[in-house]
Amino acid sequence: MKIKEITLLMAAASSVFAASDAPQRLDASAEVLTEIMDAPDKGIPQDLMEKSACIVVVPGLKKGAFIVGGKYGKGFISCRRENGVGWSAPAAVRVEGGSFGFQIGGSETDVVMLVMNRGGAHKLLSSKFTLGADASVAAGPVGRSSSADTDAKLQAEILTYSRTRGVFAGIALQGATLRPDDDWNHELYGKDVPNQDIVFGTTRTPPAARKLLATLNKYSGRK
Repeated sequence: MKIKEITLLMAAASSVFAASDAPQRLDASAEVLTEIMDAPDKGIPQDLMEKSACIVVVPGLKKGAFIVGGKYGKGFISCRRENGVGWSAPAAVRVEGGSFGFQIGGSETDVVMLVMNRGGAHKLLSSKFTLGADASVAAGPVGRSSSADTDAKLQAEILTYSRTRGVFAGIALQGATLRPDDDWNHELYGKDVPNQDIVFGTTRTPPAARKLLATLNKYSGRK
């Protein structure tokens, strides 16, 4: 494929998620978490949700249509406050490429990532982060509790999940890259703010993100 054609495809991908879509995508992220966690015995284990340091939600990740040989999506990351109470304002991220395993069968997939420690969070919030290369990643267990799943996957820094056509499962999200989405951050916060400053600083939560944070507190607040 010629360079000009590839450039046009990349531009088309960007236009799918215009800047004005950020508030709607925040609401969609909250809805994805709610639907996954409300599924009886099919959601993310509650104990893992409570242990997680950060959560990434990418609703409706696109497959193949825009990025040649890969995937493209936008979502948000929020991390626990340093005192462990409550969640940070969300920072916008882009996800591109990667091998998504056999579970990905549809044209759109909701993706959720649990970042299990702050070390993994700092790596993920760098200018460009690759799953499986810059931090250990594994398909997350599904169910009410992770106690029955004691193998090495629970030592991973990041646990990943997908939902396609209503089917929810852990997924080996190897090779996907994450990077900040500066356009959406500027729209939400009215200025250029690095993702590190949003989730580890004192950035105030924008009104558009209140539903997502309320959902995070509902399903992953520490007692």
